[in-house]
Amino acid sequence: MTRLNRRDLLKAAGAAGALNLAWPLSAGLSPAQAREAAEALGADYDPAPFTLGVASGDPQAHSVLLWTRLAPEPLAAEQPLPEIVEVEWAVATDAGLRSVVARGTVPASATLGHSVHVPVTGLRPGTRYWYAFTALGQRSRTGRTRTAPVGALASARFATANCQAFHDGFYAAHRGIAREDLDFVVHLGDYLYEHGQVGGVPADHVRDHEGPAVFTVADYRRRHALYKGDPSLRAAHAAHPWFLTWDDHEVVNDYSGTGGGAPFMQRRAAAYQAWYEHMPHRDGAHAALPDPEIHRVRRWGDLLELTVLDLRSHRSAQNLPDGTILGTAQKTWLKDTIDRAPDTWHVWANSIMLSQLRARPGGWYMFTDQWDGFRAEREEVLHHVHDSGLEDLVVVTGDWHSAFVDDLRPDFDDPSSPVLGTEFTAHSVTSGAYSPQWNETNGPRMGAANPHLKYFEGNRYGYDVYEVTPRRFSAHLRVIADRRDPASPVTTLTTFHIDRGTPGSHEDPATRNSPAQWRRD
Repeated sequence: MTRLNRRDLLKAAGAAGALNLAWPLSAGLSPAQAREAAEALGADYDPAPFTLGVASGDPQAHSVLLWTRLAPEPLAAEQPLPEIVEVEWAVATDAGLRSVVARGTVPASATLGHSVHVPVTGLRPGTRYWYAFTALGQRSRTGRTRTAPVGALASARFATANCQAFHDGFYAAHRGIAREDLDFVVHLGDYLYEHGQVGGVPADHVRDHEGPAVFTVADYRRRHALYKGDPSLRAAHAAHPWFLTWDDHEVVNDYSGTGGGAPFMQRRAAAYQAWYEHMPHRDGAHAALPDPEIHRVRRWGDLLELTVLDLRSHRSAQNLPDGTILGTAQKTWLKDTIDRAPDTWHVWANSIMLSQLRARPGGWYMFTDQWDGFRAEREEVLHHVHDSGLEDLVVVTGDWHSAFVDDLRPDFDDPSSPVLGTEFTAHSVTSGAYSPQWNETNGPRMGAANPHLKYFEGNRYGYDVYEVTPRRFSAHLRVIADRRDPASPVTTLTTFHIDRGTPGSHEDPATRNSPAQWRRD
């Protein structure tokens, strides 16, 4: 059976001169026409007004954040709704919502796109709950969530996902995540892409028939609504609570949060607002739009401490002697977090690669949009990790569209430099990776140029699942068979383990013969 992904469908439509029917966000389409075009690309929305589904996020011991957005016409620039709509919510201990433990009513305002963010409190630690919303005489689907446990914990399981370009394929990876037995999900950025793909042409670079650029709140809202049209993404949100960070494409490629003039700052504010309107994000006590607070520390019992980093909002330009990727306040906060760290697994949610990646031995760096463009600050942070005596550090990373496993060292060019921890960079959900030929050629080159690099595989798409116990941290690299297939099966490509108290990772013998473009023997 020949399969076509979204990119193939768009190219075919472009060749046939049917661009307006291909790209749902093309200028001039009515909301109904836009939805028809989205459905032709595999979108399938929930019943109105809860077309975009439900979600939960930022679970704590006694609280979780619930989200939905009222969008009866998901791809419309403005919703046919009153200025304020009252939305009821309920949380129960059973899937039928008969044993309700919390309920309330919240206004959904047009100011924030009729989105709803409910911080539910007074819940029991380590408990599974179900929830739903009601508005305009209709009830949403039922979502499932979980609060964080406290005290001693025998195990935890979580997944990471990143880089899910709608135009590059179907979200079979999210379908897999929805079916996993997980405590939570961490999304590592590039939740959406500010450009579309129309007949092979990025929509940011064209006008009229081939789609407008994305600059306003309405533009970004429609982009988020298009992505939420994938049923597998909505299923993954409804199945588990999520922690969230972002990378660049939520706004624009390779942006610096502190650079640019007024037009860029207006665009960033629009993107940040739309992101907040569509995410189960609990904003900080002292933060507000247009600058949501992303970085935070969360505990999962005594087993792991999750540190979520924001590597976009506060960064300077790349390759400056005094450049910063964290910003002064976040760097101070991170160092304080390291200094106060309990005796547990320490997991950093990191949107772009922390490890050094040279193109050739002694040569320049492959991409300085990642931490390689902020080398002095990376050295400062990693030396602080070393000097503090922090152990059992695991960094989970997105962005690269390929899988890497790296040892973290204060001096990446010195193989005798002490190993501080491990970084797992995950495959993308759909976003296009380098070609198999590029990977085959450059995998060994990257291995030779980076003595801390232990593993590279770039020909597949998927997500990672992490199993954590008091003695071992295991990373399972889940991959899909075909991103052109929304129901593609999921398999485990390989597994790496880290033993508590022993820096560095080792590949499981049972999967060591799996395909890869580089392994360090």
